[in-house]
Amino acid sequence: MTDKAVVVLSGGQDSTTCLWWALERFGSNNVEALSFDYGQRHRIELDCATAVAELAGVPQSVLPIDTFAALGGNALTDAGIAVGSDGKRELPVTFVPGRNLIFVTFAAAWAWPRKVTHIVAGVSQADYSGYPDCRQETIDALSTALKLGMELVFEIHTPLMNLTKAETVLLAEELGAMDAMSLTHTCYAGQRPPCGRCHACVLRAKGFAEAGIEDPLLRR
Repeated sequence: MTDKAVVVLSGGQDSTTCLWWALERFGSNNVEALSFDYGQRHRIELDCATAVAELAGVPQSVLPIDTFAALGGNALTDAGIAVGSDGKRELPVTFVPGRNLIFVTFAAAWAWPRKVTHIVAGVSQADYSGYPDCRQETIDALSTALKLGMELVFEIHTPLMNLTKAETVLLAEELGAMDAMSLTHTCYAGQRPPCGRCHACVLRAKGFAEAGIEDPLLRR
């Protein structure tokens, strides 16, 4: 059994912070990044994930799982749904049903033949945007299911679970991840420079402002 970790890397602020957290905890030779081509409308996410992995000096694998695009029904994979058009929906239009569940499950499936037991994911229930698959109880239940279904004890690390966006920014600075932040993508509108208006942009800007740190992405 190896003491190695796979980081679910989307190319965003949170997963990038988690990658640097894993580098500190497990060492650069024991960390790999796993990204998903899930039919997202904004392909810039994958470009940013690759750039972040290259800067970190870790291997990256990209798995094609485009079923989400076929399912539709959310603003991140369905061009017919506009960001910010929540209306009377109980969950945001940017919620992709099952996405984090599938990502972590695929990460475990990727890790199983390699005997990698540490999975790192950038979910947070403190600033989780109303996504139920970012809650601790969801991750706990998934951990139990993976253990039973694969007969291997995976440890799912969620270092941002109880952190606000400001605390996440401070953690990224502490880990030396600020150069990487300039390569990340957060904007739901898929714009670079970011639109500054969507929920993801507003939440990111608020986190950097409260942390008292200039967002490196805006300096590029």
